[in-house]
Amino acid sequence: MMNKRFPHWAIIAALFALQACSGGSGTPPTVNPATGDGGGNGNAYTGPEPQTADVQAFRIHVWENLRDEDRCGGCHTAGGQAPSFVRTDDVNMAYSAANGIVDLGIPVNSRMVTKVAEGHNCWQGSDSAAVSACATIIEGYITDWANDTQGGTANVIALTPPPIKDAGASKNYPADVGDTSFASTVHPLLTAHCVNCHTPDASIPQTPYFAVSDAQDAYDAAQSKMDLDTPANSRFVLRLRNEFHNCWTSTCQNDANDMQAQITTMADGIAITQPDAALLLSKALTLSDGIVANSGGRHEDNVIAKYEFQSGEGSTAFDTSGVSPDLNLTLSGNVEWVGGWGIRIIDGKAQGTTADSRKLFDLISATGEYSIEAWVAPGNVTQGDAEDPARIVSYSAGTDARNFTLGQTQYNYEFLNRSSNTGANGTPAMSTDSDDEDLQATLQHVVVTYDPVDGREIYVNGISTGDTDPMPGGTLADWNDTYAFVLGNEVSSNRLWDGVIRMVAIHNRVLSPEQVTLNYDVGVGQKFFLLFSISDLVSTPESYIVFEVSQFDSYSYLFNKPYYVTLDSAASPDAIALQGMRIGINGRETSVGQSYASLDTTITENNQVLSTLGTIVGLEKGADADEFFLTFSVLGSNSNVTVPGTPVVIPASLEGQGGSEIGVRTFDAISATMAEITGINIAGEPALQSTFADIRKALPAVSDIATFLSSHQMSITQLGIGYCDALVESNPGFFPGMNFDTSLAPAQRNLVTTPMVNAVIGSGLSTQPDAAATEAELDSLFDRLCGGTGSSNATCSASQTRPAAKGVCAAVLGSAAMLIQ
Repeated sequence: MMNKRFPHWAIIAALFALQACSGGSGTPPTVNPATGDGGGNGNAYTGPEPQTADVQAFRIHVWENLRDEDRCGGCHTAGGQAPSFVRTDDVNMAYSAANGIVDLGIPVNSRMVTKVAEGHNCWQGSDSAAVSACATIIEGYITDWANDTQGGTANVIALTPPPIKDAGASKNYPADVGDTSFASTVHPLLTAHCVNCHTPDASIPQTPYFAVSDAQDAYDAAQSKMDLDTPANSRFVLRLRNEFHNCWTSTCQNDANDMQAQITTMADGIAITQPDAALLLSKALTLSDGIVANSGGRHEDNVIAKYEFQSGEGSTAFDTSGVSPDLNLTLSGNVEWVGGWGIRIIDGKAQGTTADSRKLFDLISATGEYSIEAWVAPGNVTQGDAEDPARIVSYSAGTDARNFTLGQTQYNYEFLNRSSNTGANGTPAMSTDSDDEDLQATLQHVVVTYDPVDGREIYVNGISTGDTDPMPGGTLADWNDTYAFVLGNEVSSNRLWDGVIRMVAIHNRVLSPEQVTLNYDVGVGQKFFLLFSISDLVSTPESYIVFEVSQFDSYSYLFNKPYYVTLDSAASPDAIALQGMRIGINGRETSVGQSYASLDTTITENNQVLSTLGTIVGLEKGADADEFFLTFSVLGSNSNVTVPGTPVVIPASLEGQGGSEIGVRTFDAISATMAEITGINIAGEPALQSTFADIRKALPAVSDIATFLSSHQMSITQLGIGYCDALVESNPGFFPGMNFDTSLAPAQRNLVTTPMVNAVIGSGLSTQPDAAATEAELDSLFDRLCGGTGSSNATCSASQTRPAAKGVCAAVLGSAAMLIQ
């Protein structure tokens, strides 16, 4: 699709006019005084009617939302500062002015968006998080306009050539803080001036916790905020110099210089990593060189509150729905920002005011129906109980009064809704079937919908769970407009949910099954297309290997589904041989995540998929600084000739002794060992047989411990869970005196832990795990499973006992004590 374009002179004129409205990005954000005709004042429009459907779409989606004086109506009006895109005397003339500063094909590229992103007149505030939220809201307005005009074709992603640059030399953080001067350079500044916010014990803790007293922990948390290659670009420095954040003297510039000097001193002591000259390299890219891949595609016609957690810092989660009033949420307690957009609820919540929350009451009451949509990753499958679920998303007043709640009870999602046919607490709840175990401790897309005819419905990962609402639909006339909207807890702070929330959207209409599937397929989080140029290595011009890349969490990136493309419409690949593709970061190949190392294919067509696999690559310097490249064993007529290393000389004392005497059990031996330990006959357990058949090829195939992978351990754990499920359900006599249907006090945990330790850990061996230390670890695991992170001496409720016991059993059964031989 061709992007809508406008004359260059019009764009240039608009840029000059916008520039006159405020300083550039190097000055603090400002809110402009009112000028001209006064802008929007809440009065009805009385000017000429829109001349076309496009003008009407502009009026509805952009003009009406920006014409108020606290937004753009105080400046960009008739007689005020050009361009007058919110003038109130003639919407047609406003439309003409707006066309010069928007890109309907790719709304995020609109000058109206980028200008606000630079700090121009953000109504949410002047800090970077608020500015980002304002820019996102305006992007949404322009997207809605484009979708109205172009039939939903805004944000169709067009691949364009990236910058061409070689993989450069890079400085990389040593793992141990002791190998740097951090403790004597940067750390003292952080502990002296940032301790009131960036520690877990602060009154309002803000992550990352780089101001803690432990130098290693602070160093790990601070790495993404420092730029070893260009210290002046460090986030620590920019926050002081450009954003005037928490300066400790009267001159922020001096404080920024001090911080930069300390980072420079530390960086000077770290050696440079040069790319290996023998490698066959693609060109290099950072995430910022990529093409944003997550814009558009979702159904959001009726979104009234939306949280994507894009800011990644501060104590506010901004509502970027663009529907006033903004229902922003304040983060309190122990809540961490998650890289790649999200928040982790540890022991806190994100809550809006009752006044701002009222928009949910007003806009949902008007339709009588709604949908809650969320991308969540539960921290465990033991939290919550059937009578009182852990709160994921709630609009409520406490533990016994609510308008709606999406919650968790172990493996179940719970949906409570107050209607004319339910109680004031939204009960009875609609729950997913316990036997289906729809809720898992992994990233899931969950949608719950309600309408007065069909009642409630629950979808997980784009598919209806098929569960039945125990009550018929009804009206929402009993809803209360004084309740507050909250994520991760109850408003009374006593129904904690442990997990990660990546996105939440509230719709005041029911999403159809097709719309639910559409939004699930789009995915969540910030994603980019990275086009790694290989044009200098093959004969086909403008050749690229394309990856979809996202920041998976605060510690890693997800590289997914690579394919080949040439951007030359007249060219086609000429049988390009490709073998052994690997991912490099910051001057060297990564030591893990090389899922494409065994790739062996021939590229014969444009847009050819090279692999359907994804892989995880560790985050090092941060999303703003990490530089990626690809290496190849064979590409086209080129190959990487590696010089063999120096042979290892085996000491005479070890000659003839072979390799390690320690090995691991292989696939069938692992299952047989677990069967022997638990007394479970797999032939009598169909579910366990199915699990073993599914993962058998993912278990170790050889006993050589040097070949053991993390993926092997994941499969072993999965099999262990299957055996422990069968053990608790089919052979409870394994645990003398244990009743899995009652609560479990701390003093009773040994009824589970002692039989497991005795059965799995050997005796009389020269080297073996310490039984007492193992039981202590299992005791701590019980605390986490039954009481949440940081708990101690937690009693498992009757509904928690069984799944917690299975989890503890699997921890022992899938451990090295079983595996090593």
